[in-house]
Amino acid sequence: MEKEHQIFGIRAIIEAIQAGKEVDKVFIQKEISGELMKDLMKVMKRANINFSYVPVEKLNRLTPNNHQGAVATISPIGFIDLEHLVESTIASGTKPLFLILDQISDARNFGAIIRTAECTGVNGIIVQKAGSAPVNGDTVKTSAGAVFNVPICKVEHIKDAIFYLQGSGIKTVAATEKTESNIYDLQLNEPVAIIMGSEDRGINPSVLKIVDEKAKLPMFGTIGSLNVSVACGAFLYEAVRQRN
Repeated sequence: MEKEHQIFGIRAIIEAIQAGKEVDKVFIQKEISGELMKDLMKVMKRANINFSYVPVEKLNRLTPNNHQGAVATISPIGFIDLEHLVESTIASGTKPLFLILDQISDARNFGAIIRTAECTGVNGIIVQKAGSAPVNGDTVKTSAGAVFNVPICKVEHIKDAIFYLQGSGIKTVAATEKTESNIYDLQLNEPVAIIMGSEDRGINPSVLKIVDEKAKLPMFGTIGSLNVSVACGAFLYEAVRQRN
């Protein structure tokens, strides 16, 4: 973790959250207590900040400073409002192409996806606040800097974002093996948002119930799935092919 993208100390983290800093995640020492820690927990809950309990050894690896049992990661970018993203994209006259990531948790996968999204002209990436990979040093490096070029939205719930996109005339397409439809049979030459699922379980079943269409990639080997960043690239470049 790059030092300029972290905050250590309970009081410092509380102040950062209250000041509106883009705090991605807080690491808290296991079995730690105290009134100040209770205050931090209250502030994180109100702001819906991701946190996890970790051994003190992990905190010591993150920083040699007096962390008081808490270290936070700060996003190196600002996040954009979903409504503003959609409205500005439509107003620009371009055919919207959005990417929704349903709790992809690996920072390197996230970075690789952002890099491909930038190369394929994606107008914006939508992630859920809880359970999603942070924008940290690994994300920035793997994205080759593309993270600074592609607008990213953080939303409370993926389903609400899908409903909003659908209400704005944007088709939602889920990348999932739980369908008979092939990606090459879908119409992607229109306003569309492609949804990619997490590394371990794919797209949440409750999300699959509300999307407009589902599609899978043809698989011919003995392995049943692709890395999510590779699959995402295949979906995005099929959209590019159809649009060009």
